[in-house]
Amino acid sequence: MYGNSWDEDRAMDLLNQLEAILESDPLIDEVGFIHPSQFVTLCKEGGESGDSSEDDVLGPRNTKFWNRDHKLGISTEVLLPLCKAAKGAFMDAMKQYRTLNSLSNNKHEHENIMYGSLSRQSFDSEIMKHSRALLLLSCDFGTAWNSRKLVVSKKQQLAMLMDELLLSALVLSYSPKSEQAWSHRRWVIKMIAGKCSTMPEIITKESELVEKIAERSKMNYRAWNHRCWLVSYMTREQMLHELKKSRDWAGLHVADNSCFHYRRRLMLGILKNSCCKQECDDSSYDVENYQVVKVQLCGILMLIKLPISCLYQESIPHMICICFIDH
Repeated sequence: MYGNSWDEDRAMDLLNQLEAILESDPLIDEVGFIHPSQFVTLCKEGGESGDSSEDDVLGPRNTKFWNRDHKLGISTEVLLPLCKAAKGAFMDAMKQYRTLNSLSNNKHEHENIMYGSLSRQSFDSEIMKHSRALLLLSCDFGTAWNSRKLVVSKKQQLAMLMDELLLSALVLSYSPKSEQAWSHRRWVIKMIAGKCSTMPEIITKESELVEKIAERSKMNYRAWNHRCWLVSYMTREQMLHELKKSRDWAGLHVADNSCFHYRRRLMLGILKNSCCKQECDDSSYDVENYQVVKVQLCGILMLIKLPISCLYQESIPHMICICFIDH
């Protein structure tokens, strides 16, 4: 379909435009794919003048990309040629990267000098640039995610790890059930753990991200599974706060069984935490745990009276049993 309309040069020009936008606005937090007819409406709403140059990537006469207030829109008209160009550029960069590694492993010093540290940094930069564009167009391209892990793991820089959280969040803004994106976030958090003093803050923001995505994407098992995984990195105070906060959400979304699995995981985490610390103060933790269980059971009894779905009814005995088992 696009073979006659889009040649390689035009496709590469589109890729360069996209990568220029991503470089100029690193705080983009949402991406969407827009029908060409909607670009005119977006430009009018933004109050843009019709006198802008066609070469201006963000200009109103450009009907391929739209970028404002850290939001990015990409025309559905160019998705296929753009994706092909991004994949080609990424695969070329990976080929050069493997060639460099092969030469570095040889004992020919003159070749190693030719492909020195500056060249390696350049190839790393190319891989990160092209893989970012590719993942925004094809989020389940596993090789692109793995290439980023390879580069980031060698650098071991906190700033790069935080950038990976931004990128995966951007991917999740248009593909909230992308297993590759959620898996990448878990890999990043494992890398950060023990190296960052603000880990509790990162975990809190991560939990808030899941809740935000769960509001937009109903019955998102992958998002809630990620949130359950976060419990192992939470402090006792965070688990208590999450248990209290998620109670209201559960009441408003009684058909979403994933939330109750999350609350069960939180209660298990709280009980496990108290068991580890009982040697210090048995009575204080026993009283606190009793209050936690009591509050949760009262909440369950209130929700039982509501006209709720069978999914939630199945969750109630699980919650009650977990509250009393081994306690």
